[in-house]
Amino acid sequence: MDASDAMTLGEVVRRSGFSASALRFYEREGLLSTTRTSGGQRRYPRHALRRLAFIRAARNVGLSLDEIRESLQRLPAERTPTKADWTAISRAWRSRLDEQIEALERLRDGLDTCIGCGCLSLRRCHMSNPDDHVAVFGPGAVALPPALRRRADRH
Repeated sequence: MDASDAMTLGEVVRRSGFSASALRFYEREGLLSTTRTSGGQRRYPRHALRRLAFIRAARNVGLSLDEIRESLQRLPAERTPTKADWTAISRAWRSRLDEQIEALERLRDGLDTCIGCGCLSLRRCHMSNPDDHVAVFGPGAVALPPALRRRADRH
């Protein structure tokens, strides 16, 4: 990395909006690369800011750290990604977003119908779980659409 391209941890924190601990975490997870000075201080390449913006967007879309890592491995490690690089990765998000939008709309419409009916009968409501009979299907909110049940392993 060219010395003029290097950014300190503090500079990256200020520019990216991520905390220092998040940057160190992403480095440990292999999502960011750094070099060290002779005194052991981290130096980040300037293109790390784009990777961090990608990580933020990917987390907001709901991608797991493994999915983010896999996507970032498709990018060039030693140069700033081009528009074509980003386009190739973001195409895969489109179906994921469409799936999540559809699931959220089904959830919204189901909740609206349930709230709007005014019956207040948990014994008859299709949104309820009397006697915990869905427990046999596993932990968590198993009645939610699969796109809304993905594990949230956020840092």
